[in-house]
Amino acid sequence: MKFGKQDLRARFPFWLSVLFAGTAGTAIADESAQGFMDGATLDVLSRNFYLNSEDQSPSPGDKRSKKEWAQGFISAFESGFTPGTLGFGLNAHAFVGLKLDGGKGHSGTGLLPVDDDGRSEDNYSSGGGALKIRASQTTLAFGEMMVETPVFDTADKRLQPEYATGLLLNSHEIEGVNLVAGHFTAFKNQDSSSGKGNFYGYGANTEAGGITFLGINLFTQRPVGGALYASELSDTWHQYYANLHLKQPGVFLDANLYHTQDTGKALAGAIDNTAFSLSGKYTVDAHAFTLAYQKINGDTPFDFVGGDSIYLANSIKYADFNGAHERSWQARYDLDLSTFGIPGLNFMTRYVMGSQIDGTHAPKGGAYNLFDNSVDEYVPQQGDGGRHWERDIDLRYIVQSGSAKGLFVQLSHVSHRANTAQAGDDIDRVYVVIQYPLSFGHL
Repeated sequence: MKFGKQDLRARFPFWLSVLFAGTAGTAIADESAQGFMDGATLDVLSRNFYLNSEDQSPSPGDKRSKKEWAQGFISAFESGFTPGTLGFGLNAHAFVGLKLDGGKGHSGTGLLPVDDDGRSEDNYSSGGGALKIRASQTTLAFGEMMVETPVFDTADKRLQPEYATGLLLNSHEIEGVNLVAGHFTAFKNQDSSSGKGNFYGYGANTEAGGITFLGINLFTQRPVGGALYASELSDTWHQYYANLHLKQPGVFLDANLYHTQDTGKALAGAIDNTAFSLSGKYTVDAHAFTLAYQKINGDTPFDFVGGDSIYLANSIKYADFNGAHERSWQARYDLDLSTFGIPGLNFMTRYVMGSQIDGTHAPKGGAYNLFDNSVDEYVPQQGDGGRHWERDIDLRYIVQSGSAKGLFVQLSHVSHRANTAQAGDDIDRVYVVIQYPLSFGHL
């Protein structure tokens, strides 16, 4: 990687202050800025979610079937900025989730919290917000928010989105360049009502400190663009990311590279892992064809915290194909049925196969090869010769006009099969998602 690792270590808070102070000191007032309420918007998303997950080879005592149905409402308020060289604003969100179906024997899909008796909660709710300050083309936000970067990305895959609490800076002072920096100390899971100061990965478990990152996105709207990021998970790892992509009519090529190295107390054990993916998409008329290759080089899995903090091509609906030494291939087909007179209807199917997994060389005593007192020996997360595959089928429709405009319906089926060395589940899942946005526009 081409990051200056030594220069970046343990110095992100300093860079945050320098970046914001530097832009604020030279900023001029934005004459086009709307006021706090004049630029405010309020949106409410109604989300109805059904998930049925069938384990085809459950271990003794495990649930064979997990299925829940729930209704959620996600509201988001976003203010404008007060006039002046420094503009102040506020973003806020609230959520309520209601159980429609799901008993003790079928809980655990991630849609609803589970109580001490193993039952799905009847309802749950949460809320949060962030103060934001703008100077010229730079915005600094502090509070609870969604985050979207390659090294830390909150997910929106269930009833409630994930949120993180901390500090986030976005700067667009240079045309075509987006500078991003952040420091987050708490994380709210998709089925939780409150954020906690812990960050969990496949083996990583950081309960103190947090995650800090610095990155730059380059020319994302041009034919050739890319990104560079560096992050630190407290006393666990340094992680570096690079992206290069090419966009031409009908063609999209994308390359992603991560390198992870343990740091500090190495709470997840020794890590020295490089992961990369290459993908190419060709579009002709209503059809799109994608091929992708992904490789993990290292004795530990490629690990991450945050539900979507993996931008590798073969990280898909269920599996991430990120096992130690894993090699995977993807074939995908997309069909836009608007060409056939049904605007808003899209079909997708893909197949990913992973093999050559070998987790037996993960450092003993680390998070990926723990000592098991019941057998009096170290037991790695994954064995030797691991392999698996996943097949996804997805049908989505968005109403294009009329009183139901914006209504979104998604029907998905996921199948995953693995051998014992891969250590994943043999599952079949059905997702049904119905969303309707209630936009109140500018207040």
